[in-house]
Amino acid sequence: MKVDVLLGLQWGDEGKGKVVDVLTPRYDVVARFQGGPNAGHTLEFEGQKYVLRSIPSGIFQGDKVNIIGNGVVLDPALFKAEAEALEASGHPLKERLHISKKAHLILPTHRLLDAAYEAAKGDAKVGTTGKGIGPTYTDKVSRTGLRVGDILHGFDQKYAAAKARHEQILQSLNFGPYDLGEMEKAWFEGIEYLKQFHLVDSEHEVNRLLNEGKSVLCEGAQGTMLDVDFGSYPFVTSSNTICAGACTGLGVAPNKIGDVYGIFKAYCTRVGAGPFPTELFDETGEKICALGHEFGAVTGRKRRCGWIDLVALKYAVMVDGVTKLIMMKSDVLDSFETIKACVAYKVDGEEIDYFPFSINEHVEPVYVELPGWQTDMTKMQSEDEFPEEFNAYLTFLEEQLGVPIQIVSVGPDREQTIERYTEEA
Repeated sequence: MKVDVLLGLQWGDEGKGKVVDVLTPRYDVVARFQGGPNAGHTLEFEGQKYVLRSIPSGIFQGDKVNIIGNGVVLDPALFKAEAEALEASGHPLKERLHISKKAHLILPTHRLLDAAYEAAKGDAKVGTTGKGIGPTYTDKVSRTGLRVGDILHGFDQKYAAAKARHEQILQSLNFGPYDLGEMEKAWFEGIEYLKQFHLVDSEHEVNRLLNEGKSVLCEGAQGTMLDVDFGSYPFVTSSNTICAGACTGLGVAPNKIGDVYGIFKAYCTRVGAGPFPTELFDETGEKICALGHEFGAVTGRKRRCGWIDLVALKYAVMVDGVTKLIMMKSDVLDSFETIKACVAYKVDGEEIDYFPFSINEHVEPVYVELPGWQTDMTKMQSEDEFPEEFNAYLTFLEEQLGVPIQIVSVGPDREQTIERYTEEA
């Protein structure tokens, strides 16, 4: 069996949670392979709305195995709150969720360090969520981090040493005053709660399940353009969000990767600081924001909105090896008379159609215009109902990206998902 991977292709917030929930019935296992509680996956079905931060989106589908992989960083306090809320809503977790012993722990002092480092940057802030993600990955690569498996063996001593080291750094940054008391209380309650779950060597478990013929879907967090290596550095997250991250974040060999589903919006959004060539600062941008309810699932931050960026999208398709595309929030553009798509950048007077080493405020998007469909698509149930102009938009995107668009979302609900019966499907 092969592992299929589902990824965001833009700057995150593409709607991965909904798609995983839709695809999960076809899989036996759903696994998260990177990121932390800074990623909010929103799912809506049966009149309820759920926001998942660390728990895989397959948790709502019956007896599926859900795995938090070694590439994830986990905050025990936030995990406990998220898990207990799900259990209270009638979704049993303890028999469905397995957590890698090699996943790194976000400590209370990591959150303080996150705030301290951002404050020290002054006007050059990255715009983090303040969840301690970056400092946790920093400890991981500097070989000083604490892992989930450590809570089973001499943990108090290891925690005390890490805390002392972090407080020394905070002192050097003149950060304070702060009170760790309440943060540590909730955090250690989370540690005890973690012990109630299946703590596993996830690389062995995933490969055993594959050898048994089980189908596995890997769920990415954030988006390709936030990848620490290939995104819009330094305005990126702290992990590898691309397809290769599934290999290192779960212990899956590259030759075990099957289909790669790439998710993108019919337009483009970004949260926090960083370059965004197609960002709109006019009424059109505000309209997209309002119609798309573009506010962060975790932070509530307003998302920056713009037209679709095909330069960045083609780059993401390339580095991820995407085999199937999924377009989200098509309905947000239902009322527009004209749709724009960025097909090139103009940099220092030169037009380029590839994603450069870095992008900044001097990058000017080059647009083509397409007619809008001006039709309410939210009630549509098959591609046979799509208006001619929308089909033309899909064809244009497929020609630009070289990959078929297999799934189209026309609303937030699980049922508002249309599969296209392309030749490859």
